[in-house]
Amino acid sequence: MKVLFIGDIVGKVGRNAVKASLPSLTDKYKIDMVIANGENIAGGFGLTESLVHDLYGMGVHVITTGNHVWDKKDFVSYISKDNRVLRPANFAPGVPGYGSIIHTLSDGTKVGVLNLSGRVFMANIDCPFRRAEAEIRSLAQEAKIIIIDLHAEATSEKIAFGYFVDGKASAVIGTHTHVQTADEKILQHGTAYITDVGMTGPSYSVIGIEVEQIIQRFLTGMPDRFETAQGKGILSAVVIDINVQTGKASGIQRIQLSYP
Repeated sequence: MKVLFIGDIVGKVGRNAVKASLPSLTDKYKIDMVIANGENIAGGFGLTESLVHDLYGMGVHVITTGNHVWDKKDFVSYISKDNRVLRPANFAPGVPGYGSIIHTLSDGTKVGVLNLSGRVFMANIDCPFRRAEAEIRSLAQEAKIIIIDLHAEATSEKIAFGYFVDGKASAVIGTHTHVQTADEKILQHGTAYITDVGMTGPSYSVIGIEVEQIIQRFLTGMPDRFETAQGKGILSAVVIDINVQTGKASGIQRIQLSYP
């Protein structure tokens, strides 16, 4: 089977890129399942219920998130009602929402999706490595295929995690930095890996934010309310080939498309 994983969708530009591209990508690559990181779909910061349903309408099956999942207060009450929107499973015990899901496709194939957050240069939360062990054991009882979104800052943490779960997960897809890396590979025991899938959003930006605002922040150190950039967009994603019988990946391909 083939899974399309779309990198961090930022604001309206990112949503429009998904809407414009998803039908042709699905046809071209014969995609069976679409996963997208959507923690920045609402104006670049957080999610809303209506925008989540817009992504579902475009053909996204499961939405992963990260450190911006709580940015819109109204979404906190919604996330516990929708198990297709994940927040990192290693957040503190008792927080709302789901950290993983078994999603069943129309042909009966079951796919486990696990969302985790890194800790290096990020919040001091539970260990993603140890939480992954427990989550994978649980998901593997029902699904051969397990896709992990590791939302993390440090390249070293992501690479180490990939090797840690090699052979236990079908794919480890890094998110959060919004910059696509050129290190996609199949690890020794059959896990597809990329350090960061990249951003789907405004191309003339600093990881999705207006360029001049970020430059001024670096020049002056003064706080400001960041605005999501507009204009032309890019879509960043990967296509993963997975053996349904074994859950092992046989291929991973980077995609980056530009939109007017």
